[in-house]
Amino acid sequence: MLVVLERTATSEQVEAVCAEVRKMGLTPHALPGAQRTVVGITGNLGMVNSGRLETMPGVIEIIHVTQPFKLVSREFRREDTVIPVGPPGSKVEIGGKKVCVLAGPCAVESREQAFAIAERVKAAGAEIFRGGAFKPRTSPYSFQGLGEEGLKILALVREKFGLLVVTEAIDSESLNLVEEYADIIQIGARNMQNFSLLKQAGKAEKPVLLKRGMSATLQELLMAAEYIVSEGNPNVILCERGVRTFADHTRNTLDLSAIPFVERTSHLPIIADPSHGTGRREKVLPMSRAAVAAGADGLLIEVHHKPDEALSDGPESIYPEQFNILMKEISGIAKVIGREV
Repeated sequence: MLVVLERTATSEQVEAVCAEVRKMGLTPHALPGAQRTVVGITGNLGMVNSGRLETMPGVIEIIHVTQPFKLVSREFRREDTVIPVGPPGSKVEIGGKKVCVLAGPCAVESREQAFAIAERVKAAGAEIFRGGAFKPRTSPYSFQGLGEEGLKILALVREKFGLLVVTEAIDSESLNLVEEYADIIQIGARNMQNFSLLKQAGKAEKPVLLKRGMSATLQELLMAAEYIVSEGNPNVILCERGVRTFADHTRNTLDLSAIPFVERTSHLPIIADPSHGTGRREKVLPMSRAAVAAGADGLLIEVHHKPDEALSDGPESIYPEQFNILMKEISGIAKVIGREV
């Protein structure tokens, strides 16, 4: 349920509503906006008796939310959420007019490798460097990442090239480390419904990039985001990274229809990962163009200067030269739909 207050409602009136909600044994979530202030209510197992709230000073409307996800729904917040990334003054945002590009290798393999790729993607216009320090792999014999040493290399990338950093946390221990070193905490597809990890990410002070599970519906993705936001972290970036289907001409099926669906249903930003979404280098550029045209707020691209020697996901990693072309192409597409890269 949502309690809508007048635009001119005072902070005392908002707090009075929140206090009344707490007396009812429920949890209030106040969200000031340009046109109205909304107090979302969670913790109820059924309909809430709204009579105690609708007559309070400043209250103009009570809305019963129809979606199972409350705080991430468009009903809760009409305006798009724009997520600031990095320290104050970094000016990097996800969810605004600008299409943000996050690029780098699937896995951090060495300082030399990370620096070589970071230099190229920075020059092409990327603002955030991606690279895995912890790698959950299908095979226990595959490269599992450098761990904290990889995080230290990512911190050096930030220092030397001015790129912000996103990397994956795979459990509670690694999440604490990732929050210390990175600017965005990534929750991968395999952990999308690891609810204890989602709750911990909800207590973090860094934005969270939440990837869609390989067999997850969009409602399940939004419910996973609800876990994070309900714990107090409103800065969640959704990521469409392909789902498993009957198709064998591509690693996954990149569901670009998810982008307009999420934009209509939720206020959270959504980006696309055409690298994991296709698993094929030759498909990354065309699907990147399509994702931007569909309204994606950003792209997550795997780039490697020597993909044939990559320790992880070489076949889907594009060359830096291809990344240069990608950036030019999506810049033109973004302008057509009133955005920029």
